[in-house]
Amino acid sequence: MSTQVPRLFAGLVDDAAVFPPGSAALSDAVIAHRRHRTAWYADLVGPLLLPASAVAAGELSGLVDPAEGFAVGLIGDTGTGRLPFALSFLAPDGVTARLVEAPVARRGEDPGPGLAELVELTERLGGVGVHAEIPLTFGLMGALDALADARAAGLPVAAKFRTGGLAAELFPTPAELAAVICACRDRQLPFKLTAGLHQAIRHRDPETGFTHHGFVNVLAATLAAAEGAEVPAVAELLSATDPVPLVERAHAHRDAERPLWIGYGSCSISEPLTDLIRLGLVNGGFET
Repeated sequence: MSTQVPRLFAGLVDDAAVFPPGSAALSDAVIAHRRHRTAWYADLVGPLLLPASAVAAGELSGLVDPAEGFAVGLIGDTGTGRLPFALSFLAPDGVTARLVEAPVARRGEDPGPGLAELVELTERLGGVGVHAEIPLTFGLMGALDALADARAAGLPVAAKFRTGGLAAELFPTPAELAAVICACRDRQLPFKLTAGLHQAIRHRDPETGFTHHGFVNVLAATLAAAEGAEVPAVAELLSATDPVPLVERAHAHRDAERPLWIGYGSCSISEPLTDLIRLGLVNGGFET
């Protein structure tokens, strides 16, 4: 671990460059990801996230050297049943799937059947981490119970939630997100987030009018939850717009492993990195 990127932020940001709003070409994303993985801030960066549909179409072939040990996260936009087919394209190119993520239901649908299918797939993947994207609606707590049971049985599963999107209802309130974080804490269930975490601190987007969660808010809230804080206190941290108490909490835990929260996908690596440097949580390339 480098001295520039504290242990608390290790692997916090997965590289989602090919997904909106960045929508980078796959060839450009691969080149940029190599640069991230060799930069001074490499410890901050997780795997390059790729749609299963693109991998199954052979779009990654020829872009990587089988000897370089390239690692990706596979995002299941093809449905759970087609994920093994997409995964079969990786080995010939020497690419490793670090994780697989897939939605198990649409909003308002029962997540149970889709989750059962994904858990069954996990049993056949031989240790690849699988993140089940669960809507923050009907059947959520039952799905978390099922995931916790699968994890207790030894399967490398975790939850994934959306914290934003193209409509206001896709942004959970601080109380809703706090309840989810505490529910995962109570079940000892790691979770990942995606969408909407564009800046470190909670803010309102002047173009859309949507209020976005801040990723440092989420970090501070998760640290508090791991220490036993309940929903109101966790929600208060998620609601905060003053960075000082959030940064102080994060800084106090900078040398510890991040609890519960696996991280999140971002179409930009430079934006969260810049925010962390600006807040004094990452050293900006200079050794301490």
